[in-house]
Amino acid sequence: MKHTSASSNTLADQLAAHFKKFDYAHLTEATKKSVKRLLLDYLGVAISGSQSESGQVARKFAAVTGGHAESTLIGGDARVPAMQAAFANAISSHSIELDDIDVLALFHFSPPVYSSALATAEQVGASGKDLLTALAAGCEMMERLSKAANSSLRNRGFHTTPTTGVFGATIAAAKLQGLSEEQIVSALGMAGASASGLMEMYGPSMQKRFNPGPAARNGVTAATMAGLGFTGAATIFEGERGFLAAFTDKSDPSQLVKDFAQPYQLDIEFKPYSCARPIHNAIDCALEIRRKHAPDLKRIKAIEMARHSDWALYHQNKRPQTYHEAQVSLPYSVAVALLDGQALFAQYNDARLGEAELIRLTDLVNITVDDSLPRGVSCLMTMVMDDGSKFVSQIDYPKGSIQNSMSDDELRGKFDSLVIPVLGAKRAGEIAAAVASIENCQNVGELMKLTSKAGI
Repeated sequence: MKHTSASSNTLADQLAAHFKKFDYAHLTEATKKSVKRLLLDYLGVAISGSQSESGQVARKFAAVTGGHAESTLIGGDARVPAMQAAFANAISSHSIELDDIDVLALFHFSPPVYSSALATAEQVGASGKDLLTALAAGCEMMERLSKAANSSLRNRGFHTTPTTGVFGATIAAAKLQGLSEEQIVSALGMAGASASGLMEMYGPSMQKRFNPGPAARNGVTAATMAGLGFTGAATIFEGERGFLAAFTDKSDPSQLVKDFAQPYQLDIEFKPYSCARPIHNAIDCALEIRRKHAPDLKRIKAIEMARHSDWALYHQNKRPQTYHEAQVSLPYSVAVALLDGQALFAQYNDARLGEAELIRLTDLVNITVDDSLPRGVSCLMTMVMDDGSKFVSQIDYPKGSIQNSMSDDELRGKFDSLVIPVLGAKRAGEIAAAVASIENCQNVGELMKLTSKAGI
């Protein structure tokens, strides 16, 4: 049975035709490098995140619901159905605020796309080349839709990672399952039916960590259902009640199908600090002042943090009650960076929240609006000392951005710091080596076995 649409050659039709032809030979060397770097980063973050409170709950949920042993629960010792593995692994990879980011700090590629792809690849016995192809395709799909829908989607209160991520997760799974062009159209329709995720996620709860879980799971579901013959709406993007009409006030549908003939440039950025990405500019300001001027923290009178209006109203909480809240608090993050000289996961724990010096420094940080700043995430920090002297730092491109990138050695250092405490140095080295040569892997299941605690 064919899908039906009010018109022919819909956006979904065009995307399906593009991604059906998308193969390993289609990938540029830059794209291969980007998705491989992200694969190492994703696995490190997911392994560490699997041991967090939210990661543990997600793994328990996936395990107790039972089913066929198809795919690995990262950081655990069980194999579960692919949909459940995608769900739990996506939550684990989003649980410590160290996952990748796009250049506008609007979404994370890897929790929905990589979780869906790895679970599906293990389920079907895909090769490393098939995996890289699916990862690149899924990331491209996600970014195209974000460009079409944002910033309206975000400003209306929708979380970009799951709402656009379910489409990326679907394309990744569809590629690995070998769906036909027509089936990909249907899968995209079902992805739209299950697109969800609200920005009402900040606070003391685990809410934010949950969001990419359903997106990854629903991507696998949509592709699987389409492969079994279930049909979906071909007008899911541009229809009167489609994704763009429902999720945005203003959109640019042309971004979904722009420049198909040209190699797509994936701009993936990485996070060295364990907090929301738009806060990283502020942390870099604090670290730069700390490094250059070594100010006496006791003598700080005030800290003004100018931000562009794109982000000025976010991350203002000066009294985080849990580490979850602290990871989305700019004042806390600046304070702990000044005090500790870093902002890793160890700096965000409930035991630190009551420290008198952290509270004092946090209270000194005041956020102001400055639309003359060149980027939405730019920060301009002015530290005023008790003698009237000032220290100033402006950061437009934070560490880990395309313009201020993390080297391969720095990414490996981040990976080791996350994996070794969970799986040990030997296993960390084995995973890193497997990722480095993933193109030669005949079955992705061999890589995924290494991410499990089984056999340690």
